[in-house]
Amino acid sequence: MGCGYLLTDRFHLVTLVKVSPFLLPQLTRNGRGLVVSTELIASCIANSACPVCYLPVLQAMELMPAVGASSSPVLKNLTYVVESPITDPVLGVHGLNFGGHASLEQRDKSFQVQESMQIHCGFVKGSKPGVRTGFDIDEEDLIDMGKCQVVVASAIFGNYDQMQQPKNISQEAMNSVCFFIFIDEETEQFLKKERPSGNIKKIGLWRVVVAHNLPYSDARRNGKIPKLLLHRLFPNAQFSLWIDGKLELVVDPYQILERFLWRSNSTFAISQHYKRFNVFEEAEANKAAGKYDNVSIDVQVDFYRNEGLKPFDRSKSPVISGLYILHQFKMHK
Repeated sequence: MGCGYLLTDRFHLVTLVKVSPFLLPQLTRNGRGLVVSTELIASCIANSACPVCYLPVLQAMELMPAVGASSSPVLKNLTYVVESPITDPVLGVHGLNFGGHASLEQRDKSFQVQESMQIHCGFVKGSKPGVRTGFDIDEEDLIDMGKCQVVVASAIFGNYDQMQQPKNISQEAMNSVCFFIFIDEETEQFLKKERPSGNIKKIGLWRVVVAHNLPYSDARRNGKIPKLLLHRLFPNAQFSLWIDGKLELVVDPYQILERFLWRSNSTFAISQHYKRFNVFEEAEANKAAGKYDNVSIDVQVDFYRNEGLKPFDRSKSPVISGLYILHQFKMHK
């Protein structure tokens, strides 16, 4: 049994919230908001005062559930909406062809699964994601991405972060887990200057993929594409672990998957914000940091407020940061 932190950067630790249809009866909640098995808590306390307990890698791998192809008993025909950009008097041109500009009614309707559906989604053009869709990827990379079963992914756009190499990775994970990091052409040029050979296809554990023809001028928005649409980029993957570019992975991915998905029969886990629990405070912090245009943030927050959004209560629900995302893409057999 091992104890340790999941991910860290120089400023903070990452904690999680989980989405699970069948939480195990022995689970409890500790002071940091993490769901932990009671018999594991005693072991952790005996060894160190850490909030996360991991099984040894081989034991974690043995608990990986068997999964099969995801097929809906209802949905038979799925197509995507392709639209031209629209012009807003406040925001200017937005709603690019990459993802469209769904109305509130269309968004709500997309959650109602029917036999035939047409929805807004990224990669709406081209023959498949990454091929003349915007966020274009070389064919060699796409072929290798299609072979992945378990994926660890990250991204650096706008040369904003320094690439962090995963640590404490088992030989089993090195042999069977795909480690992919997506970059833009600006970051590509910087990395080539750093390396005498100019070859950046593989840096440490990371397989480096350069995305071309990016749909957005904002590097942060382009970074959201692999972050939120890994299931489109890795069509045969069963499990994924997303890590924001500024974070350093310090635990084996199989241990993380077992701890936060498999142990509680969960299919999704995402990090909560390390500092703030109020979405309106988070919006002001983003404005102060200059992350996005202030007017666009105000428009978005006003929309949420008019829809009835209330400030989050720390005791009820956290603000999601998305620094770290775990996902099971296929269903149990």
